[in-house]
Amino acid sequence: MKIQPLHELRQVKGWEEFFRHGEGFLNAAEQAHRKGVQAFTPEILYNLSAMAVEKFVMAALMRHGELPYNHTMADLVEAMERVFPGKMADIGEGLLKMDEYQDICDLDGFKIVPPKMEEIPAMLELAERLRQLVQSQLLTTQEG
Repeated sequence: MKIQPLHELRQVKGWEEFFRHGEGFLNAAEQAHRKGVQAFTPEILYNLSAMAVEKFVMAALMRHGELPYNHTMADLVEAMERVFPGKMADIGEGLLKMDEYQDICDLDGFKIVPPKMEEIPAMLELAERLRQLVQSQLLTTQEG
């Protein structure tokens, strides 16, 4: 079996769907927050924002034939910085801060810290900035 050199890897199919799902999660969170829909608690808005971020990152990585080690914000940021050096800037720092609200991967160390409603606009803005970055720069160019 011949192993392909890394520079010949191809995009992972389905990245467009991931990007559309990210837009759906972000749009739902933004609209619910803007309209003040009470059913959308800070925890729900946080999770919608986090799902949007995950989908946008996955779309960009898949488009370039890459996948993250895991789906924590730290792993997503690490993968984005590896594949797109210098593109994440302060977006990456904000995503790492989002990771502090939930640590649900380790059942023994399971931790959820609910965000306050006043923290949600910054999360939505961060997800929107990531969407714009991915759409304008990372999905339109092919590494190589």
